[in-house]
Amino acid sequence: MSRKYPKLPNGFGSIKKLSGKRTNPYAVYPPVTEFRLNGSPVTPKALAYVSSWIAGFGVLTAYHSGSYTPGQELPDHLEVKKPADLIQGIVSDFNAAKRTTSDSAPQKTFKEMYEEFYSWKFERDHSKTYSVSTISCMKAAFKRLSVLHNREFLSLRHEDLQRALDESPNRHASIEHMVSLLHQLYKYAIIYEYTREDYSKFIQINIPNDDESGIPFTDDELQLLWNHKDDPIIELMLIICYSGYRITAWKSITVNLEERYFFGGIKTKTSKNRIVPIHSGIYELVRRRQERDGCMLNTSVASYRQHLYSALEKYGIERHTPHDGRHTFSRLCEKYHVSENDRKRMLGHSFGSDITNAIYGHRAIEDLREEIEKIEICR
Repeated sequence: MSRKYPKLPNGFGSIKKLSGKRTNPYAVYPPVTEFRLNGSPVTPKALAYVSSWIAGFGVLTAYHSGSYTPGQELPDHLEVKKPADLIQGIVSDFNAAKRTTSDSAPQKTFKEMYEEFYSWKFERDHSKTYSVSTISCMKAAFKRLSVLHNREFLSLRHEDLQRALDESPNRHASIEHMVSLLHQLYKYAIIYEYTREDYSKFIQINIPNDDESGIPFTDDELQLLWNHKDDPIIELMLIICYSGYRITAWKSITVNLEERYFFGGIKTKTSKNRIVPIHSGIYELVRRRQERDGCMLNTSVASYRQHLYSALEKYGIERHTPHDGRHTFSRLCEKYHVSENDRKRMLGHSFGSDITNAIYGHRAIEDLREEIEKIEICR
């Protein structure tokens, strides 16, 4: 039976026994520093080949202390066959390694770890293409975690991360992005052996989910919006009120002017890739926006939100969020007796336990158009 040796700590290196009869059957490898895109490690070139596992351990200890570099002859104590001499040499190297560690430069800060992770995810990995929105959300989440920026990453614990979330003044949706960033950052740190613990594993959002809450525009407020439809900010708000899409979806929605429908959506299975006919009342607004800007949303969501607040104040309308437009569409569907099932389809809501509609309910674009055209334009 082969002898069992202790598992070496992460970041220390590895010792592998090779097959066959060899004078030096143990290969000694330095710590892994490169990984494939799927996360699997790339085995580095061996430091040395030695006669025993304990000699291999000695090589790694010497390597970490700085007394051995790849290619040089083995230190004398590693060539010695006497166990006492070998162990004494390893202890000396271990003590040297401890001094090197204690005298080394400060640990990476949270900010430095994020910058390294950001480069790895968005600049080094060319297997995926990330949207401008995804990158913007990541940057915004990092900015909102400013309380952690100058902390040493390895000093952070669960309570530090949780406190940063609990004390954040941001809404639920923004904190979701902060949580996502922390999870990704710790996954990266574990892959590259900066840490063995994922302190983000049990963090949670301790405020009510307000993502779907909102106050619809009243008919009087809609009339005021129509009075200022030539303002590009108000123009998009009106389009949202008569289509029901979330503001973030407008970064990727396909607009088919010829057949007069929107295609796309985000967030849930039922809301993605759905079709909503373009209401005849907003068709000219959509066409104008496409011809003028080449897209539906040519700025960040955060920037649009701030411009909307300013525009509403300018025109004497109570403050509303862009998401209130989605609630307005739902209210209008109810007011003008749009089929409840079609209202759910156009909003991208789940049919829940209604298996018949969820699986077998299919509606043509013209069926949906007939329903959405029931909504009257108040102008």
